[in-house]
Amino acid sequence: MSGLGGLNKSPNGVVIGMVQLQLPTVGNRDDLAAQTEKICGLVKKARDGMPTMDLVVFPEYALHGLSMDTSPEIMCSMDGPEVAAFKQACIDSSIWGCFSLMEFNPDGNPYNSGIIIDDQGELRLYYRKLHPWVPVEPWEPGDLGIPVCNGPKGSKLALIICHDGMFPEMARECAYKGAEIMIRTAGYTAPIRHAWKITNQANAFCNLMATANVCMCGTDGTFNSMGEGMICQFDGTVLAEGGGVPDEIITAEVRPDLIREARIEWGVENNIYQLGHRGFTAVLGGAKDCPYTFMQDLVAEQYALPWEDAVKVTDGTSCGFATPNRVYKQTTG
Repeated sequence: MSGLGGLNKSPNGVVIGMVQLQLPTVGNRDDLAAQTEKICGLVKKARDGMPTMDLVVFPEYALHGLSMDTSPEIMCSMDGPEVAAFKQACIDSSIWGCFSLMEFNPDGNPYNSGIIIDDQGELRLYYRKLHPWVPVEPWEPGDLGIPVCNGPKGSKLALIICHDGMFPEMARECAYKGAEIMIRTAGYTAPIRHAWKITNQANAFCNLMATANVCMCGTDGTFNSMGEGMICQFDGTVLAEGGGVPDEIITAEVRPDLIREARIEWGVENNIYQLGHRGFTAVLGGAKDCPYTFMQDLVAEQYALPWEDAVKVTDGTSCGFATPNRVYKQTTG
C-alpha cells in the first residue's frame, strides 16, 4: 500500500517524508541561523533521496531544541529570515514542507507554531499549538483554531503539534473540517513512546484519516528524543515506522482517494459520520443531539471535572515557571 515507501508512486498517491531531526542546542541568533541552514539542507536531501516525495515534515522544536528558552533574541516571526529561508528551500527543491518555530508574542509568552509551505514558496497553513505540554512547556495557548488546507495532489492537510494528539477531540476536529492527512510533529522523549504509538493509530482509525507523525531524535547532552516517525493508514494500521536514527527520513505513500472512498462507502465503523447520526438503523437519519456533558460545558466555558478541586498540578511552578497572572483572552481564530 505504501509503494515501497513511496518509491513506486501511484497516480493518486501522496508521498510523505518524516524527518527524524537530530535534537539541536540553540542559544543565540548564530545557532538559530545554523539550524535554519541545516533544515534547508535536509529539504534538499529529502528531494534528492526520494524524487517522488510531495511533502517533507520536520518535527516540533526543529529550530529551537528542547531548552524551553523563551528569550526574545531567538524567537521567530512569520516575516523573519527563518520562514523566508524555508520558503526558498521549498521553491528550490520543488517540494511542500512542514516546519516548526517558536513565535514571538508581544502580548505574552511565545507561541509554539507550525507552518506548511507549498512547492511555490506560498504559505498554505499557519497553526499555533492549542495544547502546550503543561506543566513543562511555557508557550501561550494557541488562538488560531485548527486550520485545514489544500495539499499536494488535491489532498486536505491539517497540522497539530505533539501533546495536541493526546486529545481525541483534536483529531476529530481535523477530520470534521475535511482533513484527509493529519500531520503531528513532536519533541517527545522516550517515556511517551507507548502513548505516542497508540494515539497515532487511534487518531487515524477513529476518523478514517491518515496520520503522519514524527519526533525529534537523538540527544542534546541533556534530553533524548525518540524519533519514531510513524505514518498510519486510515484503518489504524502502520504504513511506515522509524526508530531512533537521527536525520533519517521515514517515507510512505498515502492515498487520499481511498480515504475519501472509505468515508463515503463504509457502513461499519464509519465513526466520524456516526458520531452525529447515532442509531440511524433505528431512527431516520440517526439522533443528532449532543448527549455529551463535557461538550456542553466547554461551550459554556464551565468545564469542570468531578475531582477538579483536588487536582494538584495547575500551573508551571513545579517546572520552575512563575505562576501566571494573566487570564486567557482569545484574540483571533
